[in-house]
Amino acid sequence: MDSPGGVRRRRVAAAPTAAPDGGYACFILLSCFLVFGLTFGVIKAFGVLYVEIHKYFETTATGASWITSIAVATIHIVAPVASALSARYSHRSVVIAGGLICSLGVVIGSYASSLTELYLTVGFLNGFGYALTWTPTVTMLGLYFEKRRPMANALSSAGECILTFVLTPLFQLLIDTYSWRGALLILGGLQLNLCVCGMLLRPRKATAGRTCVGGGVAEETEEPGASEGSDQGTVQICLEDPGEIPNSEDSKCRGTKGAEIRTKILRYVDYTLITNAQFMVYSMFGLFAALGFFAPALFLVPYARSKGIEEYQAAALMSISAVLDLSGRVLFGWVANLRLVETMQQLTATVILLGTVLLLCPLTSSFAELAAFSAAYGLVYGATVAVHITVLAEVVGAHRLGSALGFFMLIRSSGGLLGPPVAGYFIDQGENYGMGFVMAGVSLIVSALFLLLLHQMTRRGQGSTAKSHDMHTDTMGRSLGGDEVKEPGVK
Repeated sequence: MDSPGGVRRRRVAAAPTAAPDGGYACFILLSCFLVFGLTFGVIKAFGVLYVEIHKYFETTATGASWITSIAVATIHIVAPVASALSARYSHRSVVIAGGLICSLGVVIGSYASSLTELYLTVGFLNGFGYALTWTPTVTMLGLYFEKRRPMANALSSAGECILTFVLTPLFQLLIDTYSWRGALLILGGLQLNLCVCGMLLRPRKATAGRTCVGGGVAEETEEPGASEGSDQGTVQICLEDPGEIPNSEDSKCRGTKGAEIRTKILRYVDYTLITNAQFMVYSMFGLFAALGFFAPALFLVPYARSKGIEEYQAAALMSISAVLDLSGRVLFGWVANLRLVETMQQLTATVILLGTVLLLCPLTSSFAELAAFSAAYGLVYGATVAVHITVLAEVVGAHRLGSALGFFMLIRSSGGLLGPPVAGYFIDQGENYGMGFVMAGVSLIVSALFLLLLHQMTRRGQGSTAKSHDMHTDTMGRSLGGDEVKEPGVK
């Protein structure tokens, strides 16, 4: 629409307000809390169902573990797609769609007559829905919190612990009452609550938007919300009138056609992250960590049963782990929020400790020893996951967290896919569930080496920046000092 005097106005961008760290952010935190519980909490509690499915289909440990590994890998692989869809349509609509897909996959899976059907339903379909719910919700949490982001990430991820604590004995009760098929059917109904979580995701408001004017003048206008079809907060596309003849200033706004296409792509997927060396090193940490993250929770209950522990006591081990997991997330999230040490150093220490704890698992046999192991494992696991998303935000910046989380999950997908089956292979070969924990421990210690490398890269980068700044300051000082001693008229 033309303004008076024939001046054309085109809105270019809307800058988001500062992260509120309160108010409606609390509802985003609640939504993320429930999403963590109904996705990764269910995956961790699946060990109880794994035992029954393993016996029902008379398969190997490797064969039954593919259900979980396919779900985990699908979450990671589809994460970039979830980020792009959120940027195009809105986080709310993507999460609601994901909740429906999760529920549908599990309900259909309850009627499966073969492991292949479980791979496709409880594995792939369920994992696809998880990706559409988890990735956008965690991204939205990062947009709503800044000062308290470490604590917000820790509290939201605590939903995984609490739901694991509740669902593990609940699954055992449902299996005893309705069989594993009935348990899956009820789980499908529970996962419809993910749609409610999506409804809580209100887009962030935007404030000042820049308007391009035909004469090359930029004006500030108030923008009541984010652009249509997106709740990312900032729109980087310059709208143009094809019939307008550009002048030099307008050309800067328009750019070339190639630049416009690049800008539109970057609006949905920031593919430039793959050229970020620090991000790629952190992603390699995620890949090897994923090899060891998911296998222990899947095999803890079967390992206890193989040592003669009765059903409900074995299920109680996961509940013990979940309680200490919750404590670890809240405690170490609070420590990270105090900024007493660098979060990257904190993460490195906890990852090494977690790998060491897992290596000690095969030495346990009685319920008391397994309970002590479960408590130690849960505490250190919680300390690890409390800060790993915070470190990712520090590596790439909060404004790139959506795309970074998607690519990080994609790269980590192979670790999530292969972790349980590789552990299952070692279990089948050694005829001992303890071998799965050894594999997981070694993988986590290897992943810590990439964190040490990243720490050195960060220190080197900070040193180079400081040196450049000092040289620039020194040059400016000399230039100003030289000007002061010059006499008037002397060149």
